[in-house]
Amino acid sequence: MTNPELALLMLGGFIFVILLGFPIAFTLMAMGVAFGYYAYFTPDQAFFDNRVFYLLSQNTFSIMNNDVLTAVPLFLFMGYMIERSNILDRLFYSLQVALRAIPGAMAVAALITCALFATATGIVGAVVTLMGLLAFPAMLKAGYDQKLSAGVICAGGTLGILIPPSIMLIVYGATSAVSVVRLYAAALVPGFLLAGLYVMYVIVRATLNPKLAPKLPKEETDVPWSKVIVLLLQAFVPLAVLILSVLGAILFGLATPSEAAAIGALGAMVLAVVYRAFSWRRLKEAAFLTARTSAMVCWLFVGSWTFSSVFSYLGGEGLIKEFVLGLELTPVTFLLLSQAIIFLLGWPLEWSEIIIIFVPIFLPLLPHFEIDPLFFGILVALNLQTSFLTPPMAMSAYYLKGIAPPFVELWTIFKGCFPFLAMVFVTMFLVYVFPQLHLWLPNLFYGN
Repeated sequence: MTNPELALLMLGGFIFVILLGFPIAFTLMAMGVAFGYYAYFTPDQAFFDNRVFYLLSQNTFSIMNNDVLTAVPLFLFMGYMIERSNILDRLFYSLQVALRAIPGAMAVAALITCALFATATGIVGAVVTLMGLLAFPAMLKAGYDQKLSAGVICAGGTLGILIPPSIMLIVYGATSAVSVVRLYAAALVPGFLLAGLYVMYVIVRATLNPKLAPKLPKEETDVPWSKVIVLLLQAFVPLAVLILSVLGAILFGLATPSEAAAIGALGAMVLAVVYRAFSWRRLKEAAFLTARTSAMVCWLFVGSWTFSSVFSYLGGEGLIKEFVLGLELTPVTFLLLSQAIIFLLGWPLEWSEIIIIFVPIFLPLLPHFEIDPLFFGILVALNLQTSFLTPPMAMSAYYLKGIAPPFVELWTIFKGCFPFLAMVFVTMFLVYVFPQLHLWLPNLFYGN
């Protein structure tokens, strides 16, 4: 049954309902079943004989049976266990001492700690909150500028959704049928490029205006290099080895993402034992949080697939495709339009909802514009950094404000995010102008 007007009503109703605050996964399922029941209705059929219920059950089974998504709970468990390993304070202090000669050493150490910890956990809220409790007060106490300190914590905490092993890339791979392994290889250089731009910005600002990031008193950083090496071996090396082992196993084909994630989860438990932070209570907390977040992702997929199937059956996908093609866009203008829409969607929505619900609308249009889904995925991953840094719904800023000292205003945190936001756009531009930034590693490891 083709009814494009009803499909548009379905999409508009969904947006209206989620803006009222209803849970997105169950809203998707409810809208899909309600409109699907009408779309598949035939006279004289029993209520539960409608094909929409078969569609819902099949989608649920397909999601729960998806091998790619098996890696999601394992990586989440790895992140939650590392979060509870009491490694963060040691990591930050060891890097701070090791980088003491660099301008803005404490901010640079905070950025590297954020990047490493965000890569290990992939959970933006946890990284920003923990670093906000540990590094943010320390920087303010050392006389660092409030805006610079806030921007460092907020921007550094979001890197985990881009730099592998990223859960977001797994979800995009499952949505777009792009190899997660190739996505990981493609995201490495842009991810570290963005992190490097953040570090360069801090160093340049601290060099040009030392008042923004004063040097620490000599007695606080006067640590022999032998002790610095010991500190790095105790805090930095174990976590770095764990992340590189997991990532290396995936990139070099030694293990699938799910198998490597299982190794990472076991390694995180070993780290917790080594740092004497392992307990039954913490294990239960990590398992509970993993189950809760995994269930959210899975039900989002079920709701999204049901919604999109009915939406397409009603002719909505074809209507949108005809509309976009009727605009006679060039590949560049299509990319600008799609990324602008994703940027705006990042204000009210989480990255998971954007990837699962709205990105599939653009995917069928990519072949017409001869755009590689791999390239599109990297641009989306970069773009979603902005959703955590852009007012009025910059979630990283709200996470930090929730635990920051009362005298730090929310607008101050917003202003601190703006320079880092600009660097995200610079990185997107560089990835577009120099495709080898995202193609070099996938082509090197796996060929064209």
